[in-house]
Amino acid sequence: MAIMFDQFQIVTDPVGESVAVSAIFAVLPLLTLFVLLGAVRMRAWLAGVISLVVALVVAVAVYSMPAGQALLSATEGAAFGFFPILWIVINAIWVYNLTVVSGHFDVLRRSMERVSPDMRVQAVIVAFCFGALLEALAGFGTPVAVTVVMLMALGFRPIKAAAVALIANTAPVAFGALATPITTLGTVTAGAADDPRLNPDTLGAMVGRQTPVLAVVVPLVLVAVIDGKRGVRQTWPVALVGGLVFAGAQFAASNYISVPLTDIIAALLSAAAVILLLRVWRPAESPDLSADEPAGDGGVAVRTRRDTNAEVLRAYAPYLIIIVIFSIANLGPIKSLLAEEPWTVTFGWPGLDVLGANGEPLASTTFTLGWLPAAGTLMILAGILTAAILRVRPAEAIKAYGRTYAELRHAIVTVMAVLALAYVLNQSGQTNTLGEFLAQTGGIFLFLSSILGWIGVAVTGSDTSANALFGALQVQTAADAGLDPVLLAAANSSGGVLGKMISPQNLAIAAAAVGMAGKEGDIFRRVVGWSVGLLLVMCVLVTLQGTPVLDWMVPTAP
Repeated sequence: MAIMFDQFQIVTDPVGESVAVSAIFAVLPLLTLFVLLGAVRMRAWLAGVISLVVALVVAVAVYSMPAGQALLSATEGAAFGFFPILWIVINAIWVYNLTVVSGHFDVLRRSMERVSPDMRVQAVIVAFCFGALLEALAGFGTPVAVTVVMLMALGFRPIKAAAVALIANTAPVAFGALATPITTLGTVTAGAADDPRLNPDTLGAMVGRQTPVLAVVVPLVLVAVIDGKRGVRQTWPVALVGGLVFAGAQFAASNYISVPLTDIIAALLSAAAVILLLRVWRPAESPDLSADEPAGDGGVAVRTRRDTNAEVLRAYAPYLIIIVIFSIANLGPIKSLLAEEPWTVTFGWPGLDVLGANGEPLASTTFTLGWLPAAGTLMILAGILTAAILRVRPAEAIKAYGRTYAELRHAIVTVMAVLALAYVLNQSGQTNTLGEFLAQTGGIFLFLSSILGWIGVAVTGSDTSANALFGALQVQTAADAGLDPVLLAAANSSGGVLGKMISPQNLAIAAAAVGMAGKEGDIFRRVVGWSVGLLLVMCVLVTLQGTPVLDWMVPTAP
């Protein structure tokens, strides 16, 4: 029994002392996951569980990780999957369900329809602009969870609503949750190389010189997904204006104003620019692209009803409440206070004893339970205030909360299984093996660095987790290969955002929200081409930024 729980130290070349040969085994869990999702079309929760089992087998049989340590690693990952990730998603969807129960979501939908009846324009406003605002405030799947159901209410077919919400959730991800991924990147890279630029401000500035390229393209992709070439031809002005303003604001805010506030500023300015444009310009035609069975009583009456200003204000109240609560909670003194005990408790995961390849304890074995400042807890507070303002009776609010868990039961299993998988991959050394294998490519790694971040987010569903996973490795590789550490660290985050749309967690969340649980593979095939295509764009951009062609875009030391 003692052997099962003996201390374990990571070894990156367990097979024949060869990183290349070891990588063949290390990649098996990831291949299993993607094949089961994309080719076999298996339910995401089952694919996640099977891939977790494969990762455990590889960890124990190939990497010689004690079985007890491997299982404890999986339990920590599963716990992290529920808190904070699922905690925010579940409670965000509950707030949405409260607006449905009260009837105010229909009011919100009609107000957006009055801005423009064109569904392609609505997608830019809802999925891109409003989704970016939600990403800025909460992150962790919230934008997909909320915007996908908003698109459904506007008449989008389920699979199209899911694809649009997932693709839109790219450009703002690196600065999501008030730039948590950037903060994490700065933390894990600071000690990996002796470079004063490895801090959140400079790294945020570098990411702000990469992701704006995506921001320009994504709205055009959205209208293409919705209505093909006709959609691009008829609505390119609104897509281009929304994208360009977001890109410009994202660059300016991240470089000259505030890294944490980057997406809030960009989202609000982009939405304002789109609304102003629509006062002087409209698409030549607005074809009916709605689902066969429009939401609402008969469709027509719901779409033509005029709501009072008070009703409209009440419909927007939940989102205004969320903005206020999250803004207050992230004020310096309050944020610092909530990060201390008893509001935040930090402890080593019981029984888990893993050392890195350098012999130091892994930071990931320490679990942080910020039960009060957690985004999910703040969302519960927002939900309580929302219920009061929307006049939802306590019994109805509680019933809606229980129904939310029931609706997301498969997504809950999926997220917990995949995060358990990610932790086993990380703490057994499998991810380190893959990273070192890619790092052996030398100068070519400049092109591959974004792919490493993409893999990290595709597996964990989180740019924050991918930065924690590979950020230091990117910097160490840069030092060995004579490349710029700031560029590669930023590339990890910028490339990672494109893995968000194919991560099993997001796929499960989107599928559950549109009533397609079990058909995550269908959604995966709709978005994987865009994910890979945009990733190649990022790879080329980063490569050029590492050459004299665009190296002037990389921040220099002060």
